[in-house]
Amino acid sequence: MTLKAIYSLVLVAISLLPLSLSAQYRKPVNQPFADQKLYHLGFSIGFTGHDMILSHTGYTGDNGEVWFAEIPSYSVGFNVGLIGDRYLNEYFNLRLAPTLYLGERRFVFKEQASDEEYTASLKSNYVRVPLLLKFSAPRMKNYRPYFVAGGYAAMDIGTKKDDVLRFKKMDYGIELGIGCNIYLPLFKLCPELKFSFGLTDLVEKDRADITDKDLLKYTQALSSGKSRMISLVFNFE
Repeated sequence: MTLKAIYSLVLVAISLLPLSLSAQYRKPVNQPFADQKLYHLGFSIGFTGHDMILSHTGYTGDNGEVWFAEIPSYSVGFNVGLIGDRYLNEYFNLRLAPTLYLGERRFVFKEQASDEEYTASLKSNYVRVPLLLKFSAPRMKNYRPYFVAGGYAAMDIGTKKDDVLRFKKMDYGIELGIGCNIYLPLFKLCPELKFSFGLTDLVEKDRADITDKDLLKYTQALSSGKSRMISLVFNFE
């Protein structure tokens, strides 16, 4: 082989080296057909902030006191659930996600004309079953953002009989969320931020179980209370 031929081969090798290095370090596409399964299962864990939208009656007691209530801050709770997903088409999925929510709500009752306060912490433990429609944007290598929306039914499993406030057992509402599929070699990790808005007045007005009549003023001060939650959830699918 002549020196000119060797020189030509070296030039060709040098010109192909960037392409070789690019192919070597190009990030692989994980699970390219994961979103085309007709059915798939998963589970979720996360954290929840429990809140409630309160309306007041302006009730005035025999002694002239007027009480109102507020929830000064979110109480952080925990949630864990299951996911059942049904593929509809390239962009839409239908999913059922029964979830257990554990937490509490801290109510602060204040008398309007004085500094008198009364604090009550109530458990907020629910089994919630949402039916959601998931819309996914086009996939970008190992990432795919999405949006979910739907309705839910929830059942309270944490009410105590001696609570100052009593909530109804069943709740119904809407749920919205945004998230992103992150495709890993063995599974999908999907961080998701969800917002829930209850449509049912949960405050139980009939409190014949309260023996101390002075405690009735806290229930009578509330016209309605509708649940509200914000959740940070990690789905494993």
